[in-house]
Amino acid sequence: MFDFEANRHLSNSAPLAARMRPTTLDDIVGQAHLTGKNSPLRRSIDAGRIPSFILWGPPGTGKTSLANLITSTSNFHLEKISAVTSGVSELRKLIAESKSRLGMSGQRTALFIDEIHRFNKAQQDAILPHVEDGTVTFIGATTENPSFEIISPLLSRCRVFTLNGLERKDIVRILTNALNDSEKGLEKRNLSIE
Repeated sequence: MFDFEANRHLSNSAPLAARMRPTTLDDIVGQAHLTGKNSPLRRSIDAGRIPSFILWGPPGTGKTSLANLITSTSNFHLEKISAVTSGVSELRKLIAESKSRLGMSGQRTALFIDEIHRFNKAQQDAILPHVEDGTVTFIGATTENPSFEIISPLLSRCRVFTLNGLERKDIVRILTNALNDSEKGLEKRNLSIE
């Protein structure tokens, strides 16, 4: 009971962006070319065959939300790290845990690395053999062009999905959803946009 109450208070006090984060692929706004019913990524997800991939796009376009949703709709265990604050020793620990999990329960691990372009060549090299042997499915997020920032051997083993910058209509839709949502949004405050 205490956990439920704590989670409820945490979710109520979380920033609006965190509370309104998409919970299904259909909730993602402005990326229909990736999340639409017949898109290659959506077909892979629906078939349960999730490849290693890199999400490339401007800030605020849904890279992290998309990675979270993809792994939550599959049977993957998700490990998330930031290339800004993590290094090879943390990678080695996560890889060892992934191997153990795969051996014990058969559950695969998706390794999400936010801002992968911040990893240097040696750090990116440390991921490569584990992507090659299937220990992890790699998901990277970057605002930088992967062709220039990701080492060729790793890039060649990943699909690159480009997220578009949000258009005005997308931003209006996101704001309208937040203003009209009585549970997670701002509906109780009676706000409007013009």
